[in-house]
Amino acid sequence: MQMKTASVAVVSASVGLSIHKGKTKVLKFKAENSNPITLDGETLENVESFTYLGSIIDEQGGSDADVKARIGKARVAFLQLKNIWNSKQLSTNIKYKYL
Repeated sequence: MQMKTASVAVVSASVGLSIHKGKTKVLKFKAENSNPITLDGETLENVESFTYLGSIIDEQGGSDADVKARIGKARVAFLQLKNIWNSKQLSTNIKYKYL
């Protein structure tokens, strides 16, 4: 992984791009090698999980954390509409429009 990181940095630099070391994180998935990944002599931060395109990716590769997060978001959204669902002043047709 260290060699791939270094080669990406070299190719990026050759076309005028630079890798921001402070923003770059490392997530090792089923990695046997526990050596830290460095870029220009600086060790990149290891993380246990991160969010990519709305999905949570973790070290175990499972979807448990992602499913829990999505259920939590759905619960919050539903609870925000609780007053509307329980309202006796709004007709059923208006309530369906909120679905």
